[in-house]
Amino acid sequence: MWDDTPADGAHTVGRWLSDRAVRSPKRIAIDDRGVTIDYATLARRAVALGERLRVAGYGPGHRVATVSGNSSDHVVAFFGCALAGVAFVPLSWRLTPRELRGVMARSTPALVLVEDEHAALAGEALRELSTRPPVAALGTTGVEAGVPNSADPRTPRAVRDDDPLFVIFTSGSEAAPKGVVLTHANCFWNNLALAQALPITGDDVVLAMLPQFHVAAWNCQPLLAWWVGATVVLERSFQPSRALQLIAERRVTTMMGVPTQYAMLADDPAWAATDASSLRLALVGGATMPTAVQQAWSDRGIPLTQGYGLTEAAPNVLHLPAAEAQAFPGAVGRPYPHVEVRLVDPDTLLPLDGEATGELWVRGPSVFAGYLDDDAATRKAMSGAWLRTGDLAHRDVSGVLRIVDRIKDIFISGGENVAPAEVEFALVLHPLVDAAAVVGVPDDVWGERGVAFVVRAADAALSTDELLAHARRNLAAFKVPVHVEFVESLPRSTIDKLARSRLRDRARRLRAEGSHESPR
Repeated sequence: MWDDTPADGAHTVGRWLSDRAVRSPKRIAIDDRGVTIDYATLARRAVALGERLRVAGYGPGHRVATVSGNSSDHVVAFFGCALAGVAFVPLSWRLTPRELRGVMARSTPALVLVEDEHAALAGEALRELSTRPPVAALGTTGVEAGVPNSADPRTPRAVRDDDPLFVIFTSGSEAAPKGVVLTHANCFWNNLALAQALPITGDDVVLAMLPQFHVAAWNCQPLLAWWVGATVVLERSFQPSRALQLIAERRVTTMMGVPTQYAMLADDPAWAATDASSLRLALVGGATMPTAVQQAWSDRGIPLTQGYGLTEAAPNVLHLPAAEAQAFPGAVGRPYPHVEVRLVDPDTLLPLDGEATGELWVRGPSVFAGYLDDDAATRKAMSGAWLRTGDLAHRDVSGVLRIVDRIKDIFISGGENVAPAEVEFALVLHPLVDAAAVVGVPDDVWGERGVAFVVRAADAALSTDELLAHARRNLAAFKVPVHVEFVESLPRSTIDKLARSRLRDRARRLRAEGSHESPR
């Protein structure tokens, strides 16, 4: 056994599990599809794996990539890496082999761990890599039984607070994915803030249904749960009827999801009959919760707590307590403890005081260490110690923040800035519109004009002319879309992010084909 006492402080995450196992050995740490594992067993497996990694030559400076669904084996691998000081790089199984090969090449893992279910995907991606790293299966008969030797062995040392814990790749909706490096200290402060704002206790049962290649699947409740001795119910994929069943049968007390998931749960036929009385905290992330969905949950006595964050902030930045949801509709709240925010004029880069609209900047110990092997992108994202989120936010007189739009999504029409979110909000005010997305496209006269993609309400007979007339009633002329395209659904990337880049490409094609346009 090696000395796993942290060298520089108490922030290293691997020790959370070891410490908890001493205090609560028989508590259930994970319920994985009905198979439970207690803290003593989970810690024993993780410590053993961490030791095997060290003996095989893996240590600080190395990265271990995984291709796996949510599972106890995956959690063991994470804590084993944390104890050995190895950065954990969970890669998305939703990617194509070409996409997966790209992020593997960028992450240059020293070892790749693969779940059997995704072996074909990972194998195809790995075959095309110029340098193929060692590969092992997850689980007790795989890497936990034997770790392939490192091709670049490291001298063992104690894990430090500033060692990378995660490398999480961003969704890449606008460009090639970037690897966000989060240290042990980043994740410690993120979870400490979460514990102070939205506490979890050892008596809680956490439903974890986000895929573990996202930072929220770790840092929005599960890691905090394992820190304090709670039980985490792991779900492989999101199925509304099964999630409702788990809430009732496992007596789930707290959960985190994205608006689409909460909407699907409220629309499920089993919603009204499901006993959700155990649920005390339902946290929302990924996007702002629609008012109708918020109301559906509130009517069941389960008000939703809106949150805002980004991977580069580990991710928690803002939250709005459920009790304030009705007073501040559409808002994302105030900063978590240990998180500072400011609004900055996007043009002058000067801070804005009081009620204002500007780019949201974030500072604090949870802000990331940088993008993996991309100093230029890191410099672009930072201004001194401040993280530039790229999100345009409005702060009201009480200090509550609302996200207005992504700055890069703003387009300029006739010298006027147009925020797509504002136009989308106006379009959705029409009773026959379920959802809308607006993008800017080049225009020879106005510089840019807006194109709207609209999802009608079920069985609604809504015409373009009627919707444009509605828009003109609610928007200044320069904000009214030049064209409306009715669609079945809006394209989205993972975690409920609107895939605007795909809509922009489609909008450009529509303009090139000479589609019907509304007058200015």
